[in-house]
Amino acid sequence: MSQHQLGKKELSVSNRIKAIIGGSIGNLVEWYDWYAYAAFAIYFSASFFPNGDQTAQLLNTAGIFAVGFLMRPIGGWLFGSIADKIGRKKAMTLSVLLMSFGSLLIALTPTYQSIGVAAPLILLIARLLQGLSVGGEYGVSATYLSEMATPNRRGFYSSFQYVTLIGGQLAALGIQLILQKFILSEADLHSWGWRIPFVIGAALAIVALYLRRSLHETDAFQQSKQPADNQTLKKEGSLKELLQHPKALLVVVGLTLGGTLAFYTYTTYMQKFLVNTVHLTKQESTLISFVSLFIFACLQPLFGLLSDKIGRKPLLLGFGIAGTLGTVPLLQGLSGAENMWEAFVYLIVALMIVSGYTSINAVVKAELFPTHIRALGVGLPYAITVAVFGGSAEYVALWFKQQGVEVYYYWYITACIAFSLVVYIFMRDTKRDSMLE
Repeated sequence: MSQHQLGKKELSVSNRIKAIIGGSIGNLVEWYDWYAYAAFAIYFSASFFPNGDQTAQLLNTAGIFAVGFLMRPIGGWLFGSIADKIGRKKAMTLSVLLMSFGSLLIALTPTYQSIGVAAPLILLIARLLQGLSVGGEYGVSATYLSEMATPNRRGFYSSFQYVTLIGGQLAALGIQLILQKFILSEADLHSWGWRIPFVIGAALAIVALYLRRSLHETDAFQQSKQPADNQTLKKEGSLKELLQHPKALLVVVGLTLGGTLAFYTYTTYMQKFLVNTVHLTKQESTLISFVSLFIFACLQPLFGLLSDKIGRKPLLLGFGIAGTLGTVPLLQGLSGAENMWEAFVYLIVALMIVSGYTSINAVVKAELFPTHIRALGVGLPYAITVAVFGGSAEYVALWFKQQGVEVYYYWYITACIAFSLVVYIFMRDTKRDSMLE
């Protein structure tokens, strides 16, 4: 019996579940590091950009957040190629190490008052490293979870990518709530307390590294390393081979565009929106964000399970239709909310709509590409789209607000979701026509 056959035999249901959990927890740690920046920007923006009003400071900080996204396509290409050439497991281990280094760099960077313009420059370098890491993380982990899942539960298992992605943001917000309410004063958080979550993120990487080093490699990847000839091996993870799948590439871009903009609006940017537009306190906005994101995370496996029963396309169509028709009314209602719980209701409705995209987008993309190009095919076009639309979401929203036409941002989201809806209408249902089979 070959080593590959033995490994495949030993991969029982319990081992498969352990692999899914291990990959997901590593994903959580990596996304915690990424989101800690967004969650604590309201406290550290003045440390790096001391001049101007609150909106101007947040705009500068959001600008560096957006620049970090520009590295994501490079990360999608680099780690996608590594995953397709030498394995999903090794690529995921490297990405989490790079993310933790970026987090530690932010934690140790002196303020603008101490070293002048070098402070925002170091902050920028740290975000570029984190952008490189997280750009690779999505495609590789989406591929890994989809390949480890059983065929009749791919939607359910792959939905845990967004459970842990949201979980990373929840962890960042949870630490923020604890620091706000029980440990530090407002002045301490602005002065030095914002560094704590970045130190925690760097430390958590040790746990993620251990978990990912003990993961099983997927059967799909192992089988792809034993082709009938050497031609497939030469094509693994190459851009030239990826361009042989133009339709799948365009589908990834189209189905991602509206979904990623809506996701970053209602998650990453929402905390600032609640403070800056709804005029809630920072503590109220953090609490609402935490509770709504927890519910959002719980919805993902339910929607994923539903897609295993009725297909992927109905969920995407539901998001596209509801997002096109409901975005402007929801955001206008939210902006005029008179108290935190009214705002909470609007936010939950919005997140339920977005779940039609977030819960299954990873498995849909993985089902579009063959094994030898899958991680690169999932990661690179997704990263490009997110860099352009998701990474710029905060910056565009704050710019419209600064110009006094915030409602234009609501229509911008609507237009992007409408574009994706057209893609959903004409794309095939990947559950019934999957390259993972």
